[in-house]
Amino acid sequence: MASKIFSAGITGLETKIIEIETDVSYGLRSFSIVGLPDKSVEESKERVSSAIKSSGFSPPYRHPQRVLVNLAPADLKKEGALYDLPIALGYLLASRQVNFNPERKLFVGELGLNGKLRPIKGALSLTLFAQKNNYQEIILPRENCIEAGLAIADNKNNSQIRIIGVDNLKEAIDYLEKRKFISPFKTDLKTFLKKPEYQININWIKGQESAKRVLEIVAGGGHNLIMIGPPGTGKSLLAKSLPSILPGLSFNEMMEITQIYSIAGLLPKTKPLITTRPFRSPHHTSSETAIIGGGNPPRPGEITLAHRGILFLDEFPEFHRDVLESLRQPLEERKITILRAKYYLSFPASFTLVAAANPCPCGHYGDPNKVCTCTASQIASYRRKLSGPLIDRIDLSIKVPQVKYEKLISPEKEDICSKIKERVENARKIQKERFLKEGILTNSEMQIPQIKKYCQIDLKSQTILKKFVDKGELSVRGYHKVLKTARTIADLENSENIKYSHIAEALMYRIEEN
Repeated sequence: MASKIFSAGITGLETKIIEIETDVSYGLRSFSIVGLPDKSVEESKERVSSAIKSSGFSPPYRHPQRVLVNLAPADLKKEGALYDLPIALGYLLASRQVNFNPERKLFVGELGLNGKLRPIKGALSLTLFAQKNNYQEIILPRENCIEAGLAIADNKNNSQIRIIGVDNLKEAIDYLEKRKFISPFKTDLKTFLKKPEYQININWIKGQESAKRVLEIVAGGGHNLIMIGPPGTGKSLLAKSLPSILPGLSFNEMMEITQIYSIAGLLPKTKPLITTRPFRSPHHTSSETAIIGGGNPPRPGEITLAHRGILFLDEFPEFHRDVLESLRQPLEERKITILRAKYYLSFPASFTLVAAANPCPCGHYGDPNKVCTCTASQIASYRRKLSGPLIDRIDLSIKVPQVKYEKLISPEKEDICSKIKERVENARKIQKERFLKEGILTNSEMQIPQIKKYCQIDLKSQTILKKFVDKGELSVRGYHKVLKTARTIADLENSENIKYSHIAEALMYRIEEN
């Protein structure tokens, strides 16, 4: 007898339906899984057999029978242990040990040898996929229920799938054969939507008023930034304080980020909803695959984990050259496309890059208080690590000097964090309304058509920009980035038009690198 049960698999960030076809016939004892399974799927034969036996049913190896499991479509590689539960149920159904209707139900879950179900990765994506494709139920490990319940947590969602969490194979069968009732799970959003607590608050930073102003512009429009200065001036602290002034996430953004972290297996068990913007800070020895994504099986890299948040690269020139150069495409396109011999994947990468660098290997070049010990060739070699095309893609550049003692011991001022955040949130609100029909969220995402439409400037501003462009101090890309930055500065001041002062300030941060 043959049976068919539905499951789903995840490749990159894309979810696809997987049909589990099982055929049981008389013959020499065998248990085969076909359909391009990887090692973890092939090993499910042993897990499934032991789980079936532990649950009180007859396992495949007990009788002289041939068991064939086909995972369709056959040309799609199947990875992970989430197919254990549907394979076990498919065998029990095909061998007539159980009787239930598998139509419009999706099954996922890893089985232990004792029949207990273990949690899987990507439960939220699988549930959203099942709901989108009009499945009535998804049956999965109970530990994944809170995460899966986020798919129906939004009251605006009319099409709601029933989420059934089970602890083991026997409980799943009892439910399917209607011997046990299990209430569909629902997640209460109020449990997770609390006021965020930040590790570093911008109020704690003494001095560095210019740097704080730049951080406000970065937060206001999602612009990329590089900070250059001697060691110990607070570049890393400034970067880590940036989340405290970033605007809150919308529910759609929360779900978008949560899906990425769920598939990557990085979602906290106690809090399966990401409610704050990501802040990723990989070490400078990280590989290109770790930063960009890929591998076998393919998984998102740091630029995707920083989606809708901050990617902070400390000691920027110390990263491998291939890693830095591979950032050029995602900085422009807001996504990364990975093409390999066996797969073609696209990951979202709409992140804000914040980089920190020393001016030279010793860190004291140009420091009025300390002598630089580097040779001219060492300084030139150090700076060559950052190519012109890469630097040209960074909107803002600022020098971070040493802080004077008087600033360090100065008394606490008023809560500047709240004031900055209020201006930032107002600017983002303006941008959201402006780009409602454009498919983007921030000024930094504008392309040339939007720049022409929303970044009109007066004659005086055109004159100063012409001067820098004609002298070769501002590239075409740099010209457009100045306009986008000026648009953000205007939004922070609640100004409908871009003024000369906004252009002048944007230019000041743009030509700082030169």
